[in-house]
Amino acid sequence: MKVEINSKKGLKTTLSIVIDKAEIKKQLEIKLSEYQKQIDLKGFRKGKVPSLVIKNQFGKAIYGEVIDKILKESTTKAIQDKKLKVAGQPKIDLKTFGEGKDLNFEIQLDLLPEIKLLPFEKFTATNYSIKVSKEELDSRLKNIANEYKDFEDKQGDSKSEVGDQVVFDYQATVDEKEFEGSKGQGVAIELGKDLFLKDFDKQLVGVKKNEKKKVTAFLPQNHPNKELANKKTVFNCEIKNIKISKKNKLDDSFAKKLGAKDLSDLTQKIKDQISSQYLMALNSITKNEILDQFEKSHKIEIPKNLIDNEMKAISSNPNIKMDNKNIHQIEKRIKLGLILNECGEANKIKVTEDEIKQEIQKQVKSMPGQEKLVFDYYQKNPSATQQLQSSIYEEKIIKFIKSKINLKNKELSVKEAETMITKFNDTNKEKSAQQLKKKETKSEKSKKISKK
Repeated sequence: MKVEINSKKGLKTTLSIVIDKAEIKKQLEIKLSEYQKQIDLKGFRKGKVPSLVIKNQFGKAIYGEVIDKILKESTTKAIQDKKLKVAGQPKIDLKTFGEGKDLNFEIQLDLLPEIKLLPFEKFTATNYSIKVSKEELDSRLKNIANEYKDFEDKQGDSKSEVGDQVVFDYQATVDEKEFEGSKGQGVAIELGKDLFLKDFDKQLVGVKKNEKKKVTAFLPQNHPNKELANKKTVFNCEIKNIKISKKNKLDDSFAKKLGAKDLSDLTQKIKDQISSQYLMALNSITKNEILDQFEKSHKIEIPKNLIDNEMKAISSNPNIKMDNKNIHQIEKRIKLGLILNECGEANKIKVTEDEIKQEIQKQVKSMPGQEKLVFDYYQKNPSATQQLQSSIYEEKIIKFIKSKINLKNKELSVKEAETMITKFNDTNKEKSAQQLKKKETKSEKSKKISKK
């Protein structure tokens, strides 16, 4: 194989490749031999069909397969030998070919730009942490104690009140007919929470143990049986018990009920939980700060074909109108992708199979009861797995960058964190609104011009 750089202009280059006819002949003979072993023709035993017969019947197909294989393999080898970083698929232009001839072709390549990463010391960002006050911790613990109530039997012949737990059996009907799931036993609801059906609780206020009560309510709009959705339903209830809530004591015993070792361990878990609520958003602010600096500080030429491909994908969405702002965002996104990828390659950052599996497991844990659905989704959608891998890869690169740049640590109170996150979100919303307003203004101008 003979490879020469035919032309080079900016990020575009053309390689001229020649494959000797002797190599093509050798590959044709190998492929012909493979056909001879596999083909079963009438009048011949399998594997005994003469090569001349095969060549006469399948010669064009065999030649096509061989040339296709040679084109792919020689293109890959030429790119590797010349140590080229390619953006997108090569375009192949056949010059001379045919049996008994050398194969002469050109490949037109769009190359990735050479990126010279600036020293990490040049960049500065803020790393945030959360200071959770005692008042906030106490308030959260009190709410948890109220949420995880214990109930005990109400004494005497007392009527139920808001906050009590009513235990009942029921038989429901729609248009005086029973339906699937129309019976329930030992159902327990806390009056006032309205978690069963809308306005159901209110009708059980004032009932007594062993009393029978007729309750009318509407089935939910999203009922599995569409014919029953939003239907008026009569519930014939038999009250089995009425219980009053016990005030939980915040001690080690209560903490153990919630899976903690003791009250100190529960308090720490709640503290970590509060911190994590805000740190995810604050980490996004830090990441945004880093990416903005990287994008502005590195000057690189972006391959036009990458921009064109991205624009083509976005313009296929009828809800998005392509304008200069969108094009700028595309260029910025591609530029950052190239910079981060160069950082990953230069520092040998990789994503392992175990890391992908661990991330999928996290998603599985966050969706109890839908484990099979999550696993099936990734098994049937390789592109989703690839997207997940890209996301993990980017986060690993950002983590590496944070370990190398100048990070200023800043502790925020919960209130300060909320203010900062709100401001960050409002700024992003404002940018989106400004883009939308520009589109609407242009549209109005177009209408006025067309009227004139």
